[in-house]
Amino acid sequence: MSKAVTANAGTVGRQAAVIAAASGLILSVGMPANAADTNLGVSASTESGSQSAQLAVTAEPTATISFERPAVTTKAAPKVETVRAQSTGSDSTEADGEAKAGKLADAVSSAAASGLAAIAYTGIGSPYVWGGTTPSGWDCSGFTQWVYAQAGISIPRTNAWNAMTPTATPAPGDLVMQNGGAHVGIYVGNGMMISALNPSQGTILHAVSATGTSAFYTLR
Repeated sequence: MSKAVTANAGTVGRQAAVIAAASGLILSVGMPANAADTNLGVSASTESGSQSAQLAVTAEPTATISFERPAVTTKAAPKVETVRAQSTGSDSTEADGEAKAGKLADAVSSAAASGLAAIAYTGIGSPYVWGGTTPSGWDCSGFTQWVYAQAGISIPRTNAWNAMTPTATPAPGDLVMQNGGAHVGIYVGNGMMISALNPSQGTILHAVSATGTSAFYTLR
C-alpha cells in the first residue's frame, strides 16, 4: 500500500491541491517527504520510524466557479384558423329566403312607428261622428283625410281613392277602400288597417278581411 502511494505521490498531490483550492478544504495525504511540490505551498514532516511523511496542502477559499448560461430561444405556436363550412346551393337559398322574410317582418313592425301608418295609430280611440273631420269626432273619410293632412298631403274628403293609383301590393299608409266605396281606412301592414268604423266602436285597429271586400290605392 505504501509503495502505491509513493509511486503516485506526485500525481495525487497535484490533483488534491487543485481540489482543495477549489473547495477551500485542507487535504492530507501520505507520501515520501522528498515528493513534496514546493510550488503548491506544501510543508512536510517526517515521522520517526516511517519512510512516509504527512503532506499538508492548504489553500485560501478564493477560487471562483462560474457556469455558462445556455442560450434559449422560443418560437410562438402557430395560430389555429377556423375553417367555415361552405354552404350548399339549397342552404344558401333557404338562408336568402329567411333573410328576406326577416326584412319583411321588420318593415311591417316598423310601419306603426313611421309615416302615415304612425299617424293613423294616434287616432285610435277617437269617437265616430258622421261628417266629423277632427280627433274629437270623425267618420271614416274624415279620418283618412285628417291622417294625410298631418303628413302635409291634401286628399278629397270623399272618394279620395279616385285621386290615387290602384295597387295589388299595398304598403303601410296606403288607402283601403271597402265594399265598393262604402267604407275607407288606412292600411298599416300585415293585413291590418285602422278606420273610424261605426258609432259603437269608434276608431280601431282591425283586420282588412273583417270588414268586407277591399281594394288598395296609393300615392306612390
